[in-house]
Amino acid sequence: MADAAERAATLREQLREHNYRYYTLDAPSIDDAEYDALLRELEALEAEHPELQVPDSPTQRVGAAPATQFDSVRHPSAMLSLANCFDDGELVDFDRRVRDTLDVAAVTYTAEPKLDGAAANLTYRDGRFERGATRGDGREGEDITANLRTIRNLPLRLRGDAHPALLEIRGEVVIPRKRFEQLNQRLTQAGDKPFVNPRNAAAGSLRQLDPKVTDQRPLYLYVYGVGVCEGGALPDSQYALLQQLREWGLPIAEQVSRIEGVSGCRDYYQAMLERRQRLSFEIDGCVYKVDDARQREELGFVARAPRWAIAHKFPAERAETTLESVEFQVGRTGALTPVARLSPVFVGGVTVSNATLHNMDEIRRKDVRIGDRVVVRRAGDVIPEVVEVVADKRDRNTQPIELPAQCPVCGAAVERPEGEAVARCTGGLVCSAQRIEALKHFVSRRAMDLDGLGAKLIEQLVAEDLLRGPVDIYRLEAHREALIEREGLGEQSVANLLHSIDASRETTLGRFIFALGIRDIGETMAGDLAAHFATLERIQAVARDYAALLDTATAEADPEASAAARDKPLAGHELRQMPSVGPRLAQSLARFFADAGNRDVIDGLIAAGVHWPAETATTRGEQPLAGKTFVLTGTLADFTRDQAAEQITAAGGRVTSSVSKKTDYLVAGAEAGSKLAKAERLGVPVLDQAGLESLLRQA
Repeated sequence: MADAAERAATLREQLREHNYRYYTLDAPSIDDAEYDALLRELEALEAEHPELQVPDSPTQRVGAAPATQFDSVRHPSAMLSLANCFDDGELVDFDRRVRDTLDVAAVTYTAEPKLDGAAANLTYRDGRFERGATRGDGREGEDITANLRTIRNLPLRLRGDAHPALLEIRGEVVIPRKRFEQLNQRLTQAGDKPFVNPRNAAAGSLRQLDPKVTDQRPLYLYVYGVGVCEGGALPDSQYALLQQLREWGLPIAEQVSRIEGVSGCRDYYQAMLERRQRLSFEIDGCVYKVDDARQREELGFVARAPRWAIAHKFPAERAETTLESVEFQVGRTGALTPVARLSPVFVGGVTVSNATLHNMDEIRRKDVRIGDRVVVRRAGDVIPEVVEVVADKRDRNTQPIELPAQCPVCGAAVERPEGEAVARCTGGLVCSAQRIEALKHFVSRRAMDLDGLGAKLIEQLVAEDLLRGPVDIYRLEAHREALIEREGLGEQSVANLLHSIDASRETTLGRFIFALGIRDIGETMAGDLAAHFATLERIQAVARDYAALLDTATAEADPEASAAARDKPLAGHELRQMPSVGPRLAQSLARFFADAGNRDVIDGLIAAGVHWPAETATTRGEQPLAGKTFVLTGTLADFTRDQAAEQITAAGGRVTSSVSKKTDYLVAGAEAGSKLAKAERLGVPVLDQAGLESLLRQA
């Protein structure tokens, strides 16, 4: 027995060293066959003597049974996000802020590739891997320890002996490009759906309930930082820290470099941009961190992000392809959006076959034609768009893109109002496309917040004439049995749906107005109307009064007069006295409430039990945050951005989507991006969650 124990210990140490040399140093000292022979010998010993098994043995990568769900885990320290910069000016601003705060002429940075994978938080206790979790909301994640143990280059036990008692490691889990292609080939051959890109594959693999499935995925870990360290000391520079982690057996990206000043950042960025496609894994930018630990401590944090680091994002990837045809999609307000159908092309990690052309003005400006070779990019690495035509590759057989005279869905006339870029179907709710999109908007989270009635089910119910409008949603109880019999639903799903429908009857006036889908009335303006007029009856009365005045003014207006002169009789109306309500918005509101069909819908919803608490009869000007404009960005720890917006609006403030000099406060949570950089550049005050809560308490 003593000989077996000694041999098992020797084999474990040899296998750990070979793993380190293979995965971390990329310098294996034995071939795969020799490694497999050692591993099989250890497996045989542990099978014969189960008492020799230890949790950090190389044989114990996959040992947990499938889970029913992931437990929630609170991170030892918050996993902060990074501010982003997208151009050289923002990079220069970041470097200047760092130098000004430190009062130094130049700063040394550690530069690292920004890996495009799934974040993971690892806890080592006394050198042994104890637990791993997803990033989650930055404070809490999901316990994926069993899945992380399957990753071959994640050491279950750190090398050496001088380890801190507790070490919290931050890293990124990725799938190398070639391994990703091989994985998709296997999935396709097995009749399974392939993954869209390596990032999605890595994230999905880490969240498998059965670790044996994760074990079949070619996951790799790269670490980039430390959260908590107790019972030990760490190097006083980021670059030295990464080298220490590497010595302990933790893999780091080999492209890490120590650089000097903003010029060093520029050089590193350009080099990585040129090498991007040749790297074994995908990256979407570079990260620069102040190298000196004492300087980082002096710089501190802002809005849950460090002041001493920034992510320099790459521009959206571009690719060339052929525009094969154009289709016009109809939205909930009747707007026709031209969509390019493309020869499939791989852009920014996904295969793109459709891209937006925005509107007819953009088509004319870019001179896009069917049959053209075009350049496509993923705007923000998300939405594909046609950027430009490759003019020198234009064929003589290309065809101009024409706006259809009739709606492609219902056949109603298409109109393009003078001075507007958007053309619209005049079919209204007779048009099934508008009905579908209007219903999707009505049930959305920021409107009536109704779970369970997804896009696919809405489309099916509209096609079967069970949903002709929002009122029919509250009549679905009568179709319970038919819903239960539908494929993909079942008794419990239908019960949940009907419960959600019932719960949505209690809402707020602002949400109700927004849910109606009135053209030009967004979430903020809907809240403003509710706060200003207090009741729906008052809003309807004012809108109808404006509609009557609008008809009179239009009939009596001198066609030769200027637009300002024609608008003069309307400008003094009560509706127009509200902040941010101009002629177009007022007209949309007036036309909506003047329409008998829309009034019938509202009456039907109220008859179905939709209600809201009475608004306080006050104007914005009398409320504590009156006149203050807020922009929300990032993820707040204790409540959603929607909840934050509701609290700000309740106190009289306005929440808008973009930062400008007129913004009073930016509320920035985790993963705050370019909005934070812009706010700091414009001198807009930045609040974290605690700052917002303090302001709301004062209000």
